[in-house]
This record gives sequence, C-alpha cells and structure tokens, in this order.
Amino acid sequence: MTRSGDDRLRQLRLRAQRLTGRRPRDVAEVVRAVAGLQAQDLPASRLAVRPRSAGVDQAAVRRACDQDRSVVRTWAMRGTLHMVAAEDAGWLVALLGPGFAAGNRRRRLQLGLDDRLCERALETLPAVLAGGPLSRADLVRALAAKGVEVPPQGQAPAHLVGYAAMRGLVCRGPDLDGDNPSYVLLEEWVGAHPTRDPEDALAELARRYLAGHGPAAPEDLAAWSGLALGRARHAFRLAGDGLEEVELDGRPLWMPAGAPVPRSRAAAPVVRLLGRFDDYLLGWKGRDLILDPRFAGRIQAGGGWIHPAVVVDGRVAGTWRARRTGERLDVTVEPFGGRLPPGTRPGLEAEVADLGRFLAVEPRLGLEGG
Repeated sequence: MTRSGDDRLRQLRLRAQRLTGRRPRDVAEVVRAVAGLQAQDLPASRLAVRPRSAGVDQAAVRRACDQDRSVVRTWAMRGTLHMVAAEDAGWLVALLGPGFAAGNRRRRLQLGLDDRLCERALETLPAVLAGGPLSRADLVRALAAKGVEVPPQGQAPAHLVGYAAMRGLVCRGPDLDGDNPSYVLLEEWVGAHPTRDPEDALAELARRYLAGHGPAAPEDLAAWSGLALGRARHAFRLAGDGLEEVELDGRPLWMPAGAPVPRSRAAAPVVRLLGRFDDYLLGWKGRDLILDPRFAGRIQAGGGWIHPAVVVDGRVAGTWRARRTGERLDVTVEPFGGRLPPGTRPGLEAEVADLGRFLAVEPRLGLEGG
C-alpha cells in the first residue's frame, strides 16, 4: 500500500473509532459504536471512553457501569473482559462464550475445576447471587457453604467466574472499593435478552465490528474477536448488502455501506492520548499501519501488556505516563526518536487539558526530548 493509501486508511479508521469526527456524548453510545472496549484494566477501560466522547468524565463512566447499567463488563471478545453495551451483552456472550469456555477446559482441569464441579457451581450460583453483588472471595465462600468447594487460592476462582460468564450466567457488577470486582447474575443485572439466531448474531458481529473498525478484512475481525478465520469470513458473507467493499491500492477491505467518509485531512495534526490496552492498538490483525516496527517494543515490550500511546494523525508517535499527586496530574510524554511531528504541541496540550477535565485534576505536561 502506498503512503497515500496508508494515510487514507488511518483517517478512515480514526473516524470509525470515534477518535475524529462527531464524538458521542454518552458512555453507552461510545461503547456501542466501537462494539466493545477491553476492560481487564478498569482504569484503562474508563480512559478509553474519554478520547472517543465529548464532555463525558470518569464519574459518568462509573455511573454507566455501576448504577445506570447501560454498559456491562463481561467476558466476550477473545475470551477477555470487555465493556459492552447492556443490550449487546446477551447475544455477544451467546455467540462467543461457549467456544472460549470449551477452549479453556484444560486450564480449568489443571486448577482443580473439573466438569462436574463447574456444573454444580453453575446450578448453585443463582441462589448464591440472589441477594445481590458479591466479591469473588465472598462468592467462593458462599458456594462452599452450599457444598460446592472451589479451591480458594490461586487462579481457580477467577477461572470459575470467567466460565460462568462465558456460559451467560454472571457478569461483573458494581465496582467495590479499590476497583475490586463484584459479580451479579447477568439477567438480573441487565434484564432478559431475546435469543438471536447464531447466523444473525454472526452477521451482526461483522457489521458492528466494521462500524467501529472499518475498513477492515476478515483477518482483522478474527484477531479482534477471537473467532476462527473461517467463521470471520462467513460473518462477512452473512453481512452481505450491509457492507461496502473498498480498494485501497489494490487491497480489498470492507466497511459499512453508507458510512460517513471524511473528505479532507484536518489542517492541524490530530493528537490523541490513548491509555493502556486501547482498542486502537488491539482492533486489527497487525499494527504496522499505525506503529513503526522499530518502536513496537516501546508499546508492547513483552507478554500482553500494551502501554499508553501518543497518536498523531493515526500513527503512534510516542508513549506517555501519568503520576497523580493529590489533585495534580503530571503527564510525561516520551516521543519516538526524541521529537514529536511538527505542529503537534497545541493538540497535545489540548489532550492533556482534556485528560485533566476527565479525571477532575489539574494536569501538567512534561515533554522528554523536546
């Protein structure tokens, strides 16, 4: 793909991600627009809403999760914890959860969670959680009181809760002190959801993915969702007339039919501060379009940890970190190559100011390397 094609693709994907163009003013609308945000790191999942919204603050994200229940944290794409719109939780889990639950069986057995124990836990959890949210430790103790002994140490409790969520029974409830998780019955938390035909759900997944990530290919949907590539290709076929094929320098990609297309590049650089595990770094099969391979280790040094990124016109231009002291937030930016692209400073200052607004602190910018 030529540089002009790269630039166009980045521009379109930034808009699909709601990082440019009209940005929603509601938490659930943000999450619905991109089909879900990774939520294993709770502070990072809240931060992911900020650059995709207008006027939303951290308190609003907490209310949406803990009180309004307009968004839900549960195990969905890639078998990991995601924040999804409440009305999407049921069909997403029904579509994706069983496959991940089956795939994790070997690990559960290693942790002492055999099939019989897991099924007994599923049968008992409705009674255990009938009184409302429970912490993981309290949930394990309540199961034990009813004769279901789950190993309380190590990873067994977390894997049991994940299994119950992938089977559509539980989800995360309101956050406890220190962002510790609580768990609730999914249907009690968000209400009953109508069942979807699996083929309809698969087509809807493709449409929703492309609305938040297009233009993209089936390989990208497979990487983002955890579906096998064959199923991802089938999902694109099922979406049918709802998709539009575009060709960028000979590469076929798809996006929703009739999706808004930006006509010209912004006069000033578009700068965004993205937090850990942001979907813009996780939403496609590869990152070479947005991240120079020379600096890939600065974003993902090892394992699955994705560092905060400074994005300029769709390309990762550096990393950033923040340290809070009382009501002040010191934001330090480390550009790749020692310097940010020309004209970036005003946009960066605006992003730092908006981060302070979101977190209700006084921000201060520090720039390493000039």
